[in-house]
Amino acid sequence: MTFPNFFHVDVFATRPLTGNGLAVFLYADGWSAPIMQRLTQEMKQFESIFLSEITSNSAVARVFTVEEELPFAGHPILGAAAILHCTQTPEANAGSWTLKLPSGEVPVSTKKIGDHYLAEMNQGPAIFGRAIASAELQPILSRLGLKTLDLVAGLSAQVISTGLPYLILPVRPEALARVAITGSDLELLLTAFDAKFILVLDVAGREVRTWDNLGRVEDVATGSAAGPAAAYLFNLGLADPNVPMELAQGRFADRPSKIRIRRDEFNGLLVSGEVWPVAYGFLDPKAMQVVS
Repeated sequence: MTFPNFFHVDVFATRPLTGNGLAVFLYADGWSAPIMQRLTQEMKQFESIFLSEITSNSAVARVFTVEEELPFAGHPILGAAAILHCTQTPEANAGSWTLKLPSGEVPVSTKKIGDHYLAEMNQGPAIFGRAIASAELQPILSRLGLKTLDLVAGLSAQVISTGLPYLILPVRPEALARVAITGSDLELLLTAFDAKFILVLDVAGREVRTWDNLGRVEDVATGSAAGPAAAYLFNLGLADPNVPMELAQGRFADRPSKIRIRRDEFNGLLVSGEVWPVAYGFLDPKAMQVVS
């Protein structure tokens, strides 16, 4: 039995070995969730993406972190589209793709630029939750090592989603470096606000940080959070929605990344970044056989 290629790419990167690393697995038709989970743990990237039912312009996609499957994620979608371009239409300068995730279909465009790709996904309009006063945030602030004074005066936290609901926490610039997740109940606390993850946003510097909910791994470029962060700034009049925005992330993990966001005439949020190839190979059938 022949097993499909897998690829290692860097997304939201400026060159290889920058940005957010990703493992992309092709032709994962019939693979079980335990196989995909174990392979993701083996790769030790923040996320891996598995593609099946591949056509010349679409694929079914499943995304896993080392802990769980996600219904939607940003940098895996861009990285997967770039690999589809590379493998399915290698001679084309541009491509359009539909990735079918549990959260819904995501359109992605790709452009070949020399030895790398520029990929852009349309996350659609943001879904806004209620504004949250600082008094309600005290347990979460405690888990992050922050105090009320670290928040930006006059701005409320808010849950916003373009596929994954993030609690957007606006902080002062000097607070960004001090955030550290402690305890094991942050995810439980976030469920009270109908949020999945926390996003700490330096409003003035347009820089963000986010982690897994145990604080074990800091994400270096979070496409699923970039749309909500931009929507937050646009909605409050803190950024011009008619001008493309750039968010910084990854500085504290020594992987500086660049994420670009623009809003279209339908209020859809388009998130883009460069995708740089790093490696590719084949899975060993023997390794696959030991995974139940």
